[in-house]
Amino acid sequence: MPKWFNTAGPCKADIHYMLSPTARLPNIKQLVAQQSYFVIHAPRQVGKTTAMIALAEELTASGEYVAVMVSAEVGAAFPTDLGQAEGAILDAWHQSGTFYLPDALHPPQLSTVNTVNPGRRLGAFLNCWSNSSPRPLVVFIDEIDALQDDVLMGVLRQLRDGYPKRPQGFPQSLGLIGLRDVRDYKVASGGSRRLGTASPFNIKVKSYTLRNFTAEEIMQLYAQHTDLTGQKFVPDVLTEVFDLTQGQPWLVNALAKELTEELVTDVTQTITLKDLHQAKENLIQRNDTHLDSLAERLKEDRTRAIIEPMLSGQALSNIPPEDIQFILDLGLCRIDERGGLVIANPIYREVLPRMLAFVPRAALPLIAPTWLNETGELIPVALLDAFLKFWRQHGQPLLKSAPYHEIAPHLVLMAFLHRVVNGGGTLEREYAIGTDRMDLCLQYGAVTLGIELKVWREGRPDPLTAGLDQLDGYLAGLGQDWGWLVIFDRRPGLPDIAERTSTETAQTPSDRHITVIRG
Repeated sequence: MPKWFNTAGPCKADIHYMLSPTARLPNIKQLVAQQSYFVIHAPRQVGKTTAMIALAEELTASGEYVAVMVSAEVGAAFPTDLGQAEGAILDAWHQSGTFYLPDALHPPQLSTVNTVNPGRRLGAFLNCWSNSSPRPLVVFIDEIDALQDDVLMGVLRQLRDGYPKRPQGFPQSLGLIGLRDVRDYKVASGGSRRLGTASPFNIKVKSYTLRNFTAEEIMQLYAQHTDLTGQKFVPDVLTEVFDLTQGQPWLVNALAKELTEELVTDVTQTITLKDLHQAKENLIQRNDTHLDSLAERLKEDRTRAIIEPMLSGQALSNIPPEDIQFILDLGLCRIDERGGLVIANPIYREVLPRMLAFVPRAALPLIAPTWLNETGELIPVALLDAFLKFWRQHGQPLLKSAPYHEIAPHLVLMAFLHRVVNGGGTLEREYAIGTDRMDLCLQYGAVTLGIELKVWREGRPDPLTAGLDQLDGYLAGLGQDWGWLVIFDRRPGLPDIAERTSTETAQTPSDRHITVIRG
């Protein structure tokens, strides 16, 4: 029977390539035996639901427990009506219990709690189910953070209220599964937009996250495809997949799906690094649901406060530790093994600025590709002329279209360069906290153009000298002896961009030839 790499919803062993769904879970079985309540939080599409369904099946099959995975998501349709939300949630829970469990272990009928007042029906149902169950009840509640405000608080309070009755009158063990840790559940009480502490779920023992795949696990996953179809991957492909994704499960599966179902459908052909790089570019260009969901995260103030200075190479200042943990929990960033906060993986590092540059790209005027000659080759001098003309004419108004003000010039420049590479090139970026720069590498045919972006801020010296020194090292890594240094002057009181934009030539410490663009 054929199998596929899965990028949507829980994995099914009969049709999907998959690793052991519970291998990446912490020791949840010990918590269950200890009658503990806990939280598991991780970004979307990392395998939470698949793992918890499998764990519930294992616990039930052991003969010791009645374990089931349920969801609170349907309650989100009633954000201000706890009674309506409870009704929808209870109906979904009853359906899940009857679907996943054998007849002898089915939950009680919903009629048993019909007379219970709204605000207590979930707790009453769990009480009734625990009392009637022939074994201790274990419940994993998925999508708990789909609920907000009073509905969320009402559900959490019922869980806490029933906690002392376990295991006879309430689930022996209960897990909340979602994107966020409990402290970041959205509420509108006490003047805060977040819960801030574990209360009213201060009965939790621990909060866990689900780790990414290791390099060895990626090899095991891809080997399943080779074993089934005979199609091979060049060994370097497997190494590069880990480097590009850092083991993020959705990305690992999405690359494989693109490679095997779209790019190299003939299983007699070996998949190469060139194929992988095309698959990566296709994913980024297509902006699939998982990647598109990152755009929503970029709109949040806590996310912006970290991502904006990171993109411009500035240091983080006055960022609360819980906001950094929030970004880590969402999977947008990670702590590098050498120390410091970095974007979670190279694909996200490309996706984030592209998403932020989307509106400026959409706002671009029609631009004729005057930087190409008759045979379609890029002419660097013509590209410079085209950019200067564009920047002087459209730079000032387009700055207003950028969603992050501090890096608006960066985003407009990248929007222009994306128009250039749409004809058949690539644009890659390097940026990090505290480097005071962003580096771009434009590749089009035989041309490789290294560009460094610097900002001249009020009270700071002209960044020309530092920029030439930094660009020298960047160009050395690219193997190039020329490039652009773009200095955005953000000091107040300056003339419009059209008036102040200028160019000059300069030499780096290693005598590389640089075009300096000031604007």
